[in-house]
Amino acid sequence: MELEDYIRILRRRWWIIVVSVVLTAGSAFVFCKLQHPQYTSTAEIIIDPARPDWGLAQSAKMLLRTYMTAADSDQWAQRVIDELQLPMRPEQLRSKAHFAAEEDRMVIKLEIEAYDGDLANDIARTWATLFIHWRDQQNQLQRKEDRVYAYLRDQPRYAQSWPKTKVVTAAGGIFGLAIAGVVIFFLEWLETGVVHTPQELERHLKLTVLGAIPPAD
Repeated sequence: MELEDYIRILRRRWWIIVVSVVLTAGSAFVFCKLQHPQYTSTAEIIIDPARPDWGLAQSAKMLLRTYMTAADSDQWAQRVIDELQLPMRPEQLRSKAHFAAEEDRMVIKLEIEAYDGDLANDIARTWATLFIHWRDQQNQLQRKEDRVYAYLRDQPRYAQSWPKTKVVTAAGGIFGLAIAGVVIFFLEWLETGVVHTPQELERHLKLTVLGAIPPAD
């Protein structure tokens, strides 16, 4: 097919593309508006060795995942539940909590998912505070020069994590383009062999069109 053929197809079938994109993008937009917003609160706990010693810093890095494992437990989740009087079980709360150890920044990252942004902040703050108190207790058993401190980098902040209306709507529009392409391809396949213009006839027969019978009134 030549460029003229694609232009002809677009001129004849443009409405299919428009209708398909509008329907799918519009449906995706409405779907997002019907969803209950979900929020994610993020808290970062900085792990800070008492002295700038390479050995102590390496030990602290190695213990990051151990610290994270200790915090991500039913026991800690129950303490958060008791502190905030939450109507849930520890395993339910843990399913909404996600921990990550970032060794390059010496940070334990905590993310809490909830349908209430303020509640997500409260859970993240309480969990981080419990961790900091735990580290303070552990430090009391060690010499000052061997201690590893923990503190909250900033107060937890929440952001809407679902639905992402713009992303879902754009994906719906792209899906609509794909559907329109399939429909147009099928319609053009059905009309294979049908000549629409004198130019097409000349290309197919490799002959020059000298005249055409005009349509009847």
